[in-house]
Amino acid sequence: MLGLRKKGHAPDYVILFTLGFLVLFGLFMLTSASSQQGLLQYDDSYFFLKKQIMTGVLFGLIGFAAGFYVPYQFYKRKWVSVVFLVLSILLLLAVFTPLGLSAKGATRWLQIGGFSFQPSEFLKISLIMYLAIWLSSGKRRQESFRDGYLPFLLIVGFVALLLVLQRSTSPVVILLSVSLIMYFMSGARLRYIGMTIGGAAVLLAILIAVTPYRLQRVMTFLHPEDDPQGSGWHIIQSKTAIGSGGFWGVGYGQSIMKQRVPEPIGDSIFAIVAEEFGFLGSSILISAFVVLVLRIFLLARGMRDQFGQLLLIGFGSVIGIQAFINVGAMSGVLPLTGTPLPFISYGGTALAIFMTMGGIVSNVSKYS
Repeated sequence: MLGLRKKGHAPDYVILFTLGFLVLFGLFMLTSASSQQGLLQYDDSYFFLKKQIMTGVLFGLIGFAAGFYVPYQFYKRKWVSVVFLVLSILLLLAVFTPLGLSAKGATRWLQIGGFSFQPSEFLKISLIMYLAIWLSSGKRRQESFRDGYLPFLLIVGFVALLLVLQRSTSPVVILLSVSLIMYFMSGARLRYIGMTIGGAAVLLAILIAVTPYRLQRVMTFLHPEDDPQGSGWHIIQSKTAIGSGGFWGVGYGQSIMKQRVPEPIGDSIFAIVAEEFGFLGSSILISAFVVLVLRIFLLARGMRDQFGQLLLIGFGSVIGIQAFINVGAMSGVLPLTGTPLPFISYGGTALAIFMTMGGIVSNVSKYS
């Protein structure tokens, strides 16, 4: 039964408290950042908050409960991870059917009835699960080119190709980075990691060079002042919002820049946090992510079961990398990628997936 009836100790309360803080703070900030947009578009200041609760929080609580109460050893059954991964890939392929929804120049969403979601979000769980069981089940697989490195490249490369065809660059970077971290921590040879990083860097450079909109993002990142009313508008307004917050911030609900920053409830919500709560508030938020990720990695260090260890490493990495990319992009340290801030940005699917991850991480912590 793979230890499905095995009882662990109490879950890690630092992780539970930090997860709860991030979810509640996200709803708190969404209330402020979306009030004017909701009033103008739907004559309801709380429209986006209500939708986030009814989709993200509701399904997130269901996912968290499932992840928390189902022993993580259940996912150790290979067929479970295979089914999850295949379903996720089928959802990615469905984007290219009439069910696919195009928005902002990309086709990344599925719309079924009145419900729309991004299939790439499900990959953040299914791919990590599959890699965790695959890397922990083969003896010396990480050291073999034919039985380890080559299959790893084929799996990750196929998923990356589907995402590139959807014009989803940031999910490719996130999932490739997470996959490499898991592969490295499982005991892979350094030359395989180096070969993958080098090859991915070359392919990414070619992809940027041959796609004008990606090249424009890089040029805008380097010189946003060249087109302040066009492509440079987003980053300039985001940095202005962050700078105008000072140390203490302008106060909750007092943001002016949420009327000017693109996507104030989505990708740019960190800029609104920095404006309303200043350097102090944004530092506390960043610290919460740092505490969460470091705590997950510390728990992974204490795991004797390699499968559970790799699950923790994968989930901790995806949360940390995505948060770093979002904050870096809003601060002008990285190019704009359209990556939402985990637990904070508006988006029901993303919130539900991250809450489900939190449930699984909490379950694994009971056996660490």
